[in-house]
Amino acid sequence: MFYTIQMNAFNILNEWKNRPCVLATMHNKDRVISPLLLRELGITATVPVNFNTDQFGTFTREIKRAGNQLEAARNKALAAMELIGVDLGIASEGSFGAHPAMPFISSNLEIVVLIDKRNDLEIIGHYRSSDVCVHGQAVKTPEEAKNIACSWGFPDQGVIVRLSEKNNRHIYKDIKTLDELDAVSTRLLSKWFVKSIFIETDMRAHRCPKRMESIRMATLDLIKNCKSTCPKCAAPGFVITDTVKGLLCSHCNLPTDLVKETIYSCQKCNYKENKPAIDTTYAEPGDCEWCNP
Repeated sequence: MFYTIQMNAFNILNEWKNRPCVLATMHNKDRVISPLLLRELGITATVPVNFNTDQFGTFTREIKRAGNQLEAARNKALAAMELIGVDLGIASEGSFGAHPAMPFISSNLEIVVLIDKRNDLEIIGHYRSSDVCVHGQAVKTPEEAKNIACSWGFPDQGVIVRLSEKNNRHIYKDIKTLDELDAVSTRLLSKWFVKSIFIETDMRAHRCPKRMESIRMATLDLIKNCKSTCPKCAAPGFVITDTVKGLLCSHCNLPTDLVKETIYSCQKCNYKENKPAIDTTYAEPGDCEWCNP
């Protein structure tokens, strides 16, 4: 029985190579995701035609994201899988907010999720970066709009123009040249009672090179997690699900707040395994609240 379970789970990685897979994107994320999936896992991912991921939320705020970041990625993948009629799908979702470990620093978190309905698996890759920044500023002239956009990296980094920061009706996307930016800015500023307009960075993946790099890194993390197989049943996705704090101080031998162990779990057979979190056995006295209060 155990041998059969182990062989069936082990074959999951191999069967992915021969199963149709859908990649839920409309913003060219396949440019960075698909080559890695094919090279590292043998998965050929197809992008569905006319699949609108904006229905799950937009960075330009016309449509509010329903649920949290993972739920949005999961819903994208499941919707694309249903549309194409396959049981293997991949999607990604990004978010921006405060860095959890560094106060006053903003960060971009990208997740890429693989869903295998046939084998009841969901495997996730993450990557957080503080290099991807969201900018927005009110401007009063087309020249000011162009200068601001160039300082943000335009045209490689896209920009969006709207009447005001809160206005979701008059939004201009896909501006690719300074001439187009000048024309849009001039048109909006010529309207009655409009003294300023709002320009912001376009955070959609295909208009944000730094975010696209974060998606690539999250995909690599997904691949690593897929290749991490359970020691008991060999199913992919044997990943960290919890931590244990209490690494002992090298000076006083009392527990610190540093993590001493990570707990790996298998979602197929529920096997768990504790592994040392770091290479060293002890924490430095400087990280000990008793030695360094």
